[in-house]
Amino acid sequence: MKQGTIVKVSGPLVVAKGLPEVKMFDVVRVGKLGLIGEVIEVRGENISIQVYEETAGLGPGDPVTSTGAPLSVELGPGILEGIFDGIQRPLDAIEREAGSYITRGIEVPALNREKKWEFKPTVKKGQKVINGDILGTVQETVIIEHRIMVPPGLSGVVEDIKEGEFTVTEPIAKIKTDSGKVVEVPMMQKWPVRRVRPYKEKLPPIYPMSTGQRVIDTLFPVTKGGTACIPGPFGSGKTVVQHQLAKWADAEIVVYIGCGERGNEMTDVLLEFPELKDPKSGEPLMKRTVLIANTSNMPVAAREASVYTGITIAEYFRDMGYSVALMADSTSRWAEALREMSGRLEEMPGEEGYPAYLSRRLSEFYERAGRVVCLGSDERRGALTTVGAVSPPGGDLSEPVTQATLRVVKVFWALDSSLAYARHFPAINWLTSYSLYVDVAEKYRNEKIGSDWSELRAETMKILQEEAGLQEIVRLVGIDALSVKDRLLMEVAKSIREDFLHQNAFHEVDTYTSLRKQYRMLKLILMFYSEGQKAIENDVLFSRIENLPVREKIARAKYIDEDNLDAFDDIEKELKQQISELIEGGSESA
Repeated sequence: MKQGTIVKVSGPLVVAKGLPEVKMFDVVRVGKLGLIGEVIEVRGENISIQVYEETAGLGPGDPVTSTGAPLSVELGPGILEGIFDGIQRPLDAIEREAGSYITRGIEVPALNREKKWEFKPTVKKGQKVINGDILGTVQETVIIEHRIMVPPGLSGVVEDIKEGEFTVTEPIAKIKTDSGKVVEVPMMQKWPVRRVRPYKEKLPPIYPMSTGQRVIDTLFPVTKGGTACIPGPFGSGKTVVQHQLAKWADAEIVVYIGCGERGNEMTDVLLEFPELKDPKSGEPLMKRTVLIANTSNMPVAAREASVYTGITIAEYFRDMGYSVALMADSTSRWAEALREMSGRLEEMPGEEGYPAYLSRRLSEFYERAGRVVCLGSDERRGALTTVGAVSPPGGDLSEPVTQATLRVVKVFWALDSSLAYARHFPAINWLTSYSLYVDVAEKYRNEKIGSDWSELRAETMKILQEEAGLQEIVRLVGIDALSVKDRLLMEVAKSIREDFLHQNAFHEVDTYTSLRKQYRMLKLILMFYSEGQKAIENDVLFSRIENLPVREKIARAKYIDEDNLDAFDDIEKELKQQISELIEGGSESA
């Protein structure tokens, strides 16, 4: 290994010289403690390094050693249920070795080198394989089968394949390439985090991802392989929305990146997820989750590494044929780290001091999402859905990070502080949010859930938009100035907001709503609207419609258990009966 020396230290930025063969993004070891860093600029003989650990105590003359390899992650059995820092060091192993605080320069392998995994081959000796083919499987957790793949770039004939218990570094197969070289294949492979993992073909995202959150699934859906962002000011519920998506989205694997957010938020995840039961299997949610923790009190530079580490792990599981959901909380903190490093490098600043390449970095990240045909001869398909939280200062959605993100993503869930202060959660503003996957999702749900799904959604959006206009009149002259039909619309809009869009993440039943139940809930509210219009046409007083006894049951329909959806039929019958009784009870002048 070549060794150079430090000439300058500026926070997480270290400048060194004496490493003539070093390349961009090579990993280097800095100082006597061997702190981990990455080359981010080569200018003549001066090498700029961003160090992923606290640089206190470093000074000119201290040694810098190049590893000659880019920052890479270890991929293999043992990733699931893992809690890693931004550069994939396992926090539980560090705690066992060094205590509650991360010791600077500590080296702990990402995957346990001693644990043995039971490997079951799915190919035979003499069989021809290509890169991406599945050599065998390991039952990593009760829920997830870990598929051991032929590494990218390798193909040939299986010379030897083993069965039994092995560590991640022991060879489980030998493959003879076309050139005659025999390559030993262990269960673990390494992959550079900044390089996109290869696939055969990118497919259009045509399958909606159910999240159990009514405002998302019904009004602003996201697809498997899609991209979404959640911008919102402090306290508007970004983290809770992402927690809900991680818990309930119908993805098989969840990768959660705590990038620069507060440590107590990550603590909530670590305490909650082992307690939560996976709705499909009944096992703890952690059995199919990977957590990357790089909180606000951890080194700034490592935020960039944490984002790339997380998405590389997500791509690896996608390549096995799984549907993966990646949550990044938040990309604004990553952008702030880029701004700090750019300032220390004395680069020309862009808008609000962010580097000129901010948009490109965000695009590179989000464009790694998608639904793909994986490498291999079996034509399996995987999907990677990326959801990034954005934390604009003061809730200003015109700031550079939000705008750069909106140019890339297809779904925009705009969190509104006024809704949050009114205790309406999720605080997603239905007037400013949008989804470009609506047509795809509606087509799928019209076929699978109800043929009138798209009509219900369109009518709901129309009612909410008309309500926004009527509220201006109400503020000026009062609700009594509205016509009876407009008052009914206002009442129905209120029901949509409070009984459908408002959802309690901490209520046992209301925290998750299936698509079928969402359909029944919305149909019931809009049935009240249509039946109410009939009553008004028959000159029934609005106060009598407003105070129907069935209204209480409509409001509490959100608490109907998923196994008891037939209860909606009874409420619908009751609604029609009560409206009929009003009409038959004699027309009264409104």
